[in-house]
Amino acid sequence: MNQLTIFAFVTFCAVVLAIQALYWTMAERKRSRAAINRRLVLEQESGNARDAFEALKRERGLSNLEGGRFTRLNEFLVQTGLRLDERWLAAGAFGLSVLYFLLFAIAFGFGIGAIVLSILSSGLSLIGAALYIRSKRIRRFAEQLPDAIDVVVRGVKAGYPFTVALGLVAREMPDPIGSEIGLASDEIAFGADIRTALDNLHRRVGESELLYLTMAIKVQTETGGNLAEVLGRLAKLMRDRAMLALKVRSITAEGRMSAVILSVFPFIIFGVVSFLRHDYYSGVSDNPIFFPSVVMGFFLLIVGNFIMYKMVNFKV
Repeated sequence: MNQLTIFAFVTFCAVVLAIQALYWTMAERKRSRAAINRRLVLEQESGNARDAFEALKRERGLSNLEGGRFTRLNEFLVQTGLRLDERWLAAGAFGLSVLYFLLFAIAFGFGIGAIVLSILSSGLSLIGAALYIRSKRIRRFAEQLPDAIDVVVRGVKAGYPFTVALGLVAREMPDPIGSEIGLASDEIAFGADIRTALDNLHRRVGESELLYLTMAIKVQTETGGNLAEVLGRLAKLMRDRAMLALKVRSITAEGRMSAVILSVFPFIIFGVVSFLRHDYYSGVSDNPIFFPSVVMGFFLLIVGNFIMYKMVNFKV
């Protein structure tokens, strides 16, 4: 490699990094000028709290899956926090299936096996992506929940009613908790009782520790008591549990990394061998047991991943 090539490579990297830094700077300025959460953005655009409330509800899940046997599926989609559109979702699934079909067709040849594998891989990829987005959103909500409870506690101690204190969380905290608490506050303001609004909040979020908050508030509304003291202790308990969970994650980090490596390594080997020797698998791809062996390999890989997941992920 001569000096001119090195200079051109370094210049290219410098330009890319400069463009990325400029983009991040502009994005950060735009983010600082924007509203703190999605609910406030919609309220600014519509100029009406009820219109923003209805628009935010329409963005969640798929309207044609509401009620009936698909209620659980729609709740799962709501908990991802994604703004879904049926046409774009179908187009994305079709495009992903075509991409997987081309990959499997190049590897195993055109046939029914490639079609079946592409459909299964597309469905599993979409489900896996939704599970990852949902878990990431729930984890972010759990991180924000103690701070949100502290805001409610300070509001109650200052003399605000509980519903007004919820409104403070909706105005002062970012997504996902800002919009979700804002939806609950709007439901109460538009006539729903506190218990119903909190139950709906838990269904939209799916975070298990939110049950402690909803139960504490339900009990307090029925029996009375010092709500600020109860919620303050609850926030401390949640922070302690979060610290313990982080310690567990640090201890199980090696196991999780091993699971990732063992899962990805077969695909890397397959890709490298196929790239270096295009006809390497041609001698066995026509064998009648080849396709069942591939399916069995995928099944064993999924079972192994499930076992390793259970070994390194547990509640504290």
